[in-house]
Amino acid sequence: MNRQWPGTYLDDPLLPLLTAAEARDAVGYMRLLETLDLTPRGQAAGRLAADLARRLPAD
Repeated sequence: MNRQWPGTYLDDPLLPLLTAAEARDAVGYMRLLETLDLTPRGQAAGRLAADLARRLPAD
């Protein structure tokens, strides 16, 4: 049974959440945020950036 929800088409190919290049850009922006924001939110951005950077392909 192929139910269709508004705006959702189950037969469409699934796309990755982010490409590797987009993920690298996001990590760079989070590292920049860490340097500009000295609050705990900036520190959290830095920790998230480091975690994501470890998961990126090394290509």
